[in-house]
Amino acid sequence: MAHRTGQKTLPPRALGHASRQRHWGRWVVAGAAGLVVLLVVAVGLFIKLQPTLAPLALPGGAVSASAGSPDGSWTVAAGSVAGFRVPETALGFSNDTVGRTSAVTGNLVVSGGRLTSAAVRVDLSVVQVGGKTPPQFAQSLGTAQYPEATFTLTRPVTLSPAFASGATVRVTATGLLELKGVSRPVSFTVSGRRDGTALQVAGSIPVTFSAWDIKGPSGYGWLGSLADHGVAEFLLVLHRG
Repeated sequence: MAHRTGQKTLPPRALGHASRQRHWGRWVVAGAAGLVVLLVVAVGLFIKLQPTLAPLALPGGAVSASAGSPDGSWTVAAGSVAGFRVPETALGFSNDTVGRTSAVTGNLVVSGGRLTSAAVRVDLSVVQVGGKTPPQFAQSLGTAQYPEATFTLTRPVTLSPAFASGATVRVTATGLLELKGVSRPVSFTVSGRRDGTALQVAGSIPVTFSAWDIKGPSGYGWLGSLADHGVAEFLLVLHRG
């Protein structure tokens, strides 16, 4: 039988080899896709399963009876905690990066049923995330040069009469928050109450990094990132001082 000019018929062995190459290529592509899926699932589980500390708030449970007027000077004492919370995302999954420190100092004054002054300082150089001090946050906040964050009340706050007997009150505090050497006015909600001989105060302050000239910490490149904003959280325990 005559063959058409220029056409070649591949021997069976060559055809089998080409077929195996195509199958091998499909297996390689399928394997790579599977690895990508496993990577996404692994990163998602890692982020979702990471223990995230709850927002700082007043302790639960009943309070001890308090006696006498709350008027006077109060000093931040042991049991006080402050820190930050920054949203993070990776491959479509989200969680919060949370830092904490007990290096909190300060005082406030209550007079005539009003909070007349308050000044609180937090040592940012010892804030820890997951038990470690992350260098990227120290660099972003410039803690080598500006180790402290401070809040100073600029407007007196009127307290409900029920505050004197141990009721929880929620008020709006207005003042100046200083971060990285930059002071900005802030206004936020504070919860407070008396518990025996102590005062307890908790709240959070929204922080947009650019307003304080803070360059956000580095994230995960193309895999994900940290947000350009967060909140400063605090729980203060105060005793007369």
